[in-house]
Formats: sequence, C-alpha cells, structure tokens
Amino acid sequence: MAFPTAVNSQITDSVSQVNTKVLGDAPAVAMGNLFVATSQAMSNAAHNATNNQQQSYVTMQASTTQGISTMLGIDTATTGIATNEILGLK
Repeated sequence: MAFPTAVNSQITDSVSQVNTKVLGDAPAVAMGNLFVATSQAMSNAAHNATNNQQQSYVTMQASTTQGISTMLGIDTATTGIATNEILGLK
C-alpha cells in the first residue's frame, strides 16, 4: 500500500483480492448469463413452432372434413332435386 491506514493491511489486501476476483469472473458470468438467455429463447421458439404446427394440423383436418362434407352434400342435393323433378313435386 502507498500510505499507512488505520485498517489492518491484511483486511485491505483481502478486499483487494476479492475485488480482483470479481472483476476476473465478470466476463465468464456475463457469457453464462448470455448462454442461459439464448437457450431459453431458443427453446421457447421451438415450443412455439411445435404448437403452431399442431394447430395447423387441426385446421387442415377441419378444412378437409368440411370439404368432404360439402362434396358429399352436393351429391345428395342433386339427387333430391332430380327426384323432385321426376315426381313433379315442384
């Protein structure tokens, strides 16, 4: 130390070493926090993609069912109209 103080020199040395350790660990801690935040964001994106894919499958199945129902309904309506014309029920 450059000048004498009322504090024990072992205490000031200890504080200095702790401060140096904190400064030395800061880059590693910062990178660790970055990696955790990035991994959480990526896992959230993967979860959202999976959920969107599942929901699109539900929508596609519903539209396919509606399309098939419409196709089968047109045939039934055509048969009904032809039957009405044949029987003269118009």
